[in-house]
Amino acid sequence: MKAVLLDTHAWAWSLTGDDRLSPRATAIIEAAGRVFVSPISFFEIAQKVRLGKWPEMEPFVGRLAALLAEQGGTVADFTPAICIEAGVMPWDHRDPFDRLLAATALHGSLPLVSADSVFDGIVSRHW
Repeated sequence: MKAVLLDTHAWAWSLTGDDRLSPRATAIIEAAGRVFVSPISFFEIAQKVRLGKWPEMEPFVGRLAALLAEQGGTVADFTPAICIEAGVMPWDHRDPFDRLLAATALHGSLPLVSADSVFDGIVSRHW
């Protein structure tokens, strides 16, 4: 694949070396010419750290942008068009983070690397 978008957990697991990142997902990420992370993933991680829901990410939260750069990743576009698409897309799923990730993937014609099957039928998901 030329480029992929990482779901928040996929990116986080790549940062922490978590073995929940599947071997296939790892191979897809390593083979991609460009790896994108949405700005909403930065917010989601920070929000969940603040709320105590993702304590293992606390050591990383202050350095997320630098860590993405070190990994050779790229921050995906986050435009009004993406936000509008996330809001109006015909999908019953209510999670705003997932809706924004799906809209980003659709907007950029990017496959999404995610363990979450909620995206099936909405975007091209690989795991």
